Amino acid sequence: MTLTQEKPIAARVRADFPILHQQIHGKPLVYLDNAATSQKPIAVLDALRHYYEHDNANVHRGVHTLSSRATDAYEGARDKVAAFVNAASRQEIVYTRNASEAINLVAYAWGNANVKQGDEIILSVMEHHSNLIPWQLLAQRTGAVLKFVELTETEEFDLEHFKSLLSDRTKLVSVVHVSNTLGCINPVKEICALAHQYGAKVLIDACQSVPHMAIDVQAIDCDWLVASGHKMCAATGIGFLYGKLALLRSMPPFLGGGEMIADVFLDHSTYADLPHKFEAGTPAIAEAIALGAAVDYLSAIGMDTIHAYEEELTSYLFQQLQQMPELRLYGPKPNADGSGRAALAAFTAGDVHPHDLSTILDQSGVAIRAGHHCTQPLHRHLGAQSTARASLYFYNTQEEIDIFIASLKEAVEFFGSIFG
Repeated sequence: MTLTQEKPIAARVRADFPILHQQIHGKPLVYLDNAATSQKPIAVLDALRHYYEHDNANVHRGVHTLSSRATDAYEGARDKVAAFVNAASRQEIVYTRNASEAINLVAYAWGNANVKQGDEIILSVMEHHSNLIPWQLLAQRTGAVLKFVELTETEEFDLEHFKSLLSDRTKLVSVVHVSNTLGCINPVKEICALAHQYGAKVLIDACQSVPHMAIDVQAIDCDWLVASGHKMCAATGIGFLYGKLALLRSMPPFLGGGEMIADVFLDHSTYADLPHKFEAGTPAIAEAIALGAAVDYLSAIGMDTIHAYEEELTSYLFQQLQQMPELRLYGPKPNADGSGRAALAAFTAGDVHPHDLSTILDQSGVAIRAGHHCTQPLHRHLGAQSTARASLYFYNTQEEIDIFIASLKEAVEFFGSIFG
């Protein structure tokens, strides 16, 4: 399927996103900050509004009609998420506020009970802060040792180095599936298989993969996987943790309160079955329902269709960027068809500060990200204080890439004239 053939589909999809049709500084909005957060289709906005206008009630606690409808929609969304990532059971899906909370849940509920002094936790130098700081805190609490997988010459996950770090002391491996800075797609299935040979558990940070490609947790064979709803067309304040059923059953609660209990006495309590054991208090009901609507929306398009279209956009984007010798692009180059990396590009332009580039581009209506993208250790490793990043999603078009490139060239030429 070619990019030209996809254009009618992209045009239809764009109509579903009202925010994409506004103007910024008198110019049509070109939104290329999708790795930070995605835009929301009308179907998701309608799901939020419908809940509050028609079904607003607490879940699980009432027998009246509104509570029953809210509970059905809330739990129905869990079924959708479970199917979306091919979980073996709906009980393997735990709602969280975001991926950060999901990782912290594992670090406390599993880590405190299982990680001891001298145990080793393997991460990589490309990890998002959300998949780094919880393990730093766990290591401080327990005396565990953190080890880090380096990059290859092409700035990808060094699988051979990973193999050399594995040992009988390895307790946990926690790695990103797709780097939000390098754009590399890590071999998570192989990582899991290798780690399991040593009896280690594996957590996958899938924030940048779940929105962009079909994910099968059973095929990957990860022990846990986390994702955030706001990067996959859902609302903020909702994410999920997938965990293998037996493993989740073995973990103590993370937070205490209502909803996560079976029986409460003055001096002790018993806990609810999965997944409610990990969902204390009134949950983000509307957000969870909207997450289900987002899953429906993405599934209707087809994750394979989305991934194939983004590969073609990636190919075109890099063809244009590579014609600008002033740029230093980070991460692996895509294959000719755009495969082999994610639909994002982090770059620098000589002495021009990425924040200045982003500011100038914003005047042209183009929204990109500038900074360290919550990967400060990676940027230090790369010798870059910060980078600019353009990240695509299925509602972006080739024409938008053309606008971005033209604006970027003007910005680079402008600063070039200043720096001489």
